[in-house]
Amino acid sequence: MSAYLYYPGCSMEASALAYHESLMAICEPLGLNLDEIEDWNCCGATEYVGVSTTPAYALICRNLALAKEQAKGTDTVVAPCSACYLNLAKANYYMRERPSLGEKVNAALAAGGLHYEPDSLIIRHLLDVIINDIGLDTVKSKVVRPLTGLRVAPYLGCMVPRPDYQKRWSDHEHPNELDRLLRALGAQVIDFPLKTHCCGGHMTQIGPATAFELIRRLIASAQQHQADLMATVCPMCQMNIDAYQAETNRHFRTNYRMPILFFTQLMGLAFGLDPKRLGFGREFVNAQPALSRIGVEVPTNEAEQKPPRIPGRRDKNLPMPRMPGEEEN
Repeated sequence: MSAYLYYPGCSMEASALAYHESLMAICEPLGLNLDEIEDWNCCGATEYVGVSTTPAYALICRNLALAKEQAKGTDTVVAPCSACYLNLAKANYYMRERPSLGEKVNAALAAGGLHYEPDSLIIRHLLDVIINDIGLDTVKSKVVRPLTGLRVAPYLGCMVPRPDYQKRWSDHEHPNELDRLLRALGAQVIDFPLKTHCCGGHMTQIGPATAFELIRRLIASAQQHQADLMATVCPMCQMNIDAYQAETNRHFRTNYRMPILFFTQLMGLAFGLDPKRLGFGREFVNAQPALSRIGVEVPTNEAEQKPPRIPGRRDKNLPMPRMPGEEEN
């Protein structure tokens, strides 16, 4: 049994619940023991670091300090969310490289009785652990329902393979880790040229037209390469491309129906696990037509799901940035 400290992050209990459910389901067959960090907090996602540096890194490092206190026989923190993984790795790196920042962060942590020494923990993404610790041979040995005939576009997004502080990935622009894992499951993996391109992040809230173009490019490329679905490792990527696909179609007058699934869901299917345990049916774009190609039936939502509402800049429910000179209604 391989044991790791586990930082789930906020998405795993909300928009990425299918990721959480499928990860928990595959832990037992893989012999993966994830010890959740007690009293963890949000990592601040992608914005806070650009707003106020010291509080942002103190927020992130609080999780590392708690993990270090909780560590029993392991010094590795695993994060399944790409933004969480990058933030934790970045905080560890900059505390080491910028001692003055480290001092300020630890001064803030001291108010809560905490302290963190950089490099006292190793920060890794879930995919890295599965590939390099669990190993593809173990993964292959658990496959009882291979994904033979399913054409999958491997999509990592922009945050996992770079800046890669610990040099864990095969390539920054075209890494092969997800490709290799999907092939081990029996899938036909397409050579997806946009695998590390950005999904738009929170541009769906700030500049929807820009976000829609980024989403369209990804789906169009996957469809051009005749993919049945896209597999991702990131909650933000999955939510953007899946939940905003209908809005993207309306914007461009297109009719894309590309399922966006977590790689752990596909692992669970290949392991012969019940699709209900793997979070199927939570996706906005129905995965059933694609998975029927391999004879798999998965739960689907009875009613057509409505995509998230995109707030206007002056929406009172969600304050949005305004350009200089704009006046609030």
